[in-house]
Amino acid sequence: MAVHVRKAKREDSGLILDLIKGIAEYEKLSDQVEATVSLLEQQLFDEKNAFVLLAFHDEIAVGFALYFYNFSTFKGKKGLYLEDLFVKPEYRGLGIGNMLFETLRDIARQENCGRMEWVCLDWNQPAIDFYRKKNARSMDDWIIFRLNEDDL
Repeated sequence: MAVHVRKAKREDSGLILDLIKGIAEYEKLSDQVEATVSLLEQQLFDEKNAFVLLAFHDEIAVGFALYFYNFSTFKGKKGLYLEDLFVKPEYRGLGIGNMLFETLRDIARQENCGRMEWVCLDWNQPAIDFYRKKNARSMDDWIIFRLNEDDL
């Protein structure tokens, strides 16, 4: 079994979209996917608004992590924000999620980030357990607010 992680390239945009659809299906949110290959190319590779790591198992794309940088006023440093980490269900338990997560952790260290953050659905116990094993703490005293595109 050959498993490796690498940064995504423009020509991977179709793979990225397939993996986005995979996480949306897992999270029961398939009806909310609006991304297209051309939109991903523009946002990820032209404007560089976010970055993607791809995980491969025997040259098959089986997982991804999408991240971007935010900023902490209190720390005075940028932070790495993990938007999504996903491994196809049939490839879980092989250490692929761990490899993606540790690569992100390395990037955060190399980029001198003050912290790394993400959100997790409250019903996704396997993910919660995974993150807790990584010494992550849930921020239960914070409430996430959002304005959707129509509300902007």
